[in-house]
Amino acid sequence: MASLRQWFDASPVDAGSDAAERIDWLRVLPFIGLHLACLGVLWVGVSWFALAVAAALYAVRMFAITGFYHRYFSHKAFKTSRAMQFLFALIGAMSVQRGPLWWAAHHRHHHRHSDTELDPHSPARRGFWWSHMGWFLTPKAFATDFQAIPDLARYPELRFLDRFDLLVPVALAAGLFGLGALLERLAPGLDTNGPQLLIWGFFVSTVVLFHVTVTINSLAHQWGTRRFPTRDNSRNNALLALLTFGEGWHNNHHHFPGSARQGFRWWEIDLTYYGLRLMALLGLVWDLKPVPANLKRNAAP
Repeated sequence: MASLRQWFDASPVDAGSDAAERIDWLRVLPFIGLHLACLGVLWVGVSWFALAVAAALYAVRMFAITGFYHRYFSHKAFKTSRAMQFLFALIGAMSVQRGPLWWAAHHRHHHRHSDTELDPHSPARRGFWWSHMGWFLTPKAFATDFQAIPDLARYPELRFLDRFDLLVPVALAAGLFGLGALLERLAPGLDTNGPQLLIWGFFVSTVVLFHVTVTINSLAHQWGTRRFPTRDNSRNNALLALLTFGEGWHNNHHHFPGSARQGFRWWEIDLTYYGLRLMALLGLVWDLKPVPANLKRNAAP
């Protein structure tokens, strides 16, 4: 029953070496249910308000994942306060992409072993679907490697979010249902209700957010251009960069992962970096690490 317990408590469980890299179907039933719930759009209908909420939650959570889970927690590309660190860890946890410690530990491991046999999600290793989502559905991937994140593991609030990673998404889902039910009574002109806001605002928005995010694992190591001769297969992909708020400039990132900016050229749109610059102007973050000037001068166009 360890798989059932891990629905609510993500503390590591020893699954044994034989099962470590096989998908634990019982453990991932909530992930499957997340996708199946999107079929609810056939019953709840749609409204402009529900679509607006879904789009807003996509954007806010994408920024939390790309700006904080990735550039801050994984790469320490800027500094911020403990309160702001926790706030965006909380928003990132709404994305159903596990806790910030788990995310950062696996991403640091990816950079150390990118596109080698030790890379957990290289498409060159076991193909597209494994790199896209199969890898993290295994017992081996469920655990957080705290040795990879000693700088983050000292914060008890982050450890809590990491251990009970289901709490925040469930709270978001419940909040959306309650908001929709309230608006149905107080603002019927919005033509929304609890089930509709739950399906569009949580399930559809979350599933789209997830699959767009993980294209950086599965597609940005296969399709695109290579400005820098990195030791991996990372690519720059303008379409993925737009969808992921700048993460698609992946070859740039693998060449110099410490920068808060991943679009190295002025024409490489990096929405996450623009958001971080705005936060820096407001004093919410600081010491954004720049792209070294020599990288821009010596790189291919």
